[in-house]
Amino acid sequence: MTYKETLNFLFTKLPYFTRDGKAALKPDLKNTILLCEAIGNPHLKFKSIHIAGTNGKGSTSNMLSAILQLQGYKTGLYTSPHLKDFRERIRVNGEMVSESFVIAFTEKISPYIESIQPSFFEITVAMCFDYFAQQEVDYAIIETGLGGRLDSTNIIHPILSIITNIGYDHMDLLGDTLPQIAFEKAGIIKANVPVVIGETQSETTLLFSEKAKEQNALLYFADQNPNYYNTEIETDLIGIYQQKNILTVLQAVEVLQKSGVRIDSFIAAKALRQVKQLTGFSGRWEILQSSPKIIADTGHNEDGLRYVFEQLKQEKYKQLHIVFGMVADKDRSRILDLMPKNAWYYFCKPNLPRGLDPTILKAECNAIGLIGDTYSSVEMAFNAAKAMANEMDLIFVGGSTFVVAEII
Repeated sequence: MTYKETLNFLFTKLPYFTRDGKAALKPDLKNTILLCEAIGNPHLKFKSIHIAGTNGKGSTSNMLSAILQLQGYKTGLYTSPHLKDFRERIRVNGEMVSESFVIAFTEKISPYIESIQPSFFEITVAMCFDYFAQQEVDYAIIETGLGGRLDSTNIIHPILSIITNIGYDHMDLLGDTLPQIAFEKAGIIKANVPVVIGETQSETTLLFSEKAKEQNALLYFADQNPNYYNTEIETDLIGIYQQKNILTVLQAVEVLQKSGVRIDSFIAAKALRQVKQLTGFSGRWEILQSSPKIIADTGHNEDGLRYVFEQLKQEKYKQLHIVFGMVADKDRSRILDLMPKNAWYYFCKPNLPRGLDPTILKAECNAIGLIGDTYSSVEMAFNAAKAMANEMDLIFVGGSTFVVAEII
């Protein structure tokens, strides 16, 4: 197959959460285990760091990758979803996996697809493991896709586990209380492997403490480390929420140093100032244009959008335009009340089956005093916002990773 044919196969012939929702998820790790056994268990051939959490795991993963890269380690990075190119999910030292490897791996794994019947995500996890093993990385940073306990990435035995925070997202899958969601995330805590928790939360602290004790895992709460009080570290990742992620990364670096991983603190600080350049990271408070100013952010749940809308309050503009779309299975009740009342909205549907009908979104927003028009595509909404805005205005694009992906 060509690369285009290979992607078409992966996206259309396999169960795919982005398209199919929870119908694409499997109730255990069996498929991933079988796939990896079939190709020689590549995940056992490199050291890994496992990262879960409701928000911030992508930023934390990329920051930590940048630090290890600049320190001189060959560093693998697995994240999801991608914005524009499937290969963004799998990188080594910031370079995306080659098209030829994607083709070759898919051909290699194809004999097992009929018997194992894996999902898209299970295939891509096995692909990243195989690539990192082939590339002989020193360390691989592995971001969970959803949850932790039953996430396909959870067959690894890392040298460090990180849980950034716990918030309300994917409640139909993970539970509708913070302790229930934390239970799923805590599934990445492994025996005798230290774990860093990014944010202390009263509802989840006891659960993490008990899980760590059960696994004999040293437990660190990043925001309780006195070394980091009032710490302001410069980074090229703009967004007030990044300061929390930086504390998590600093604590992770300290734990890695204690375990014998050589990381110079000066190198770490330098790396945080050039994360985008080192890893290719994008989509977090991304400034796309200055006049009028256009900002995109992939925040898509209650906590993520709360920070985004708080930061919007710090911006100066004459009129605020918001291009906004969501997926239909997202709990909107916790989000809509957070949205700015002083904006004109361009309601749209991201181009995937799970996308929310913009007329439904508009009706719900109108009911709480938010006004705007509907558009049949993200592109049409974005173009309308640009046509309406003058140089002193601000356009914000968000609500879903998939909305941002269509315009970034």
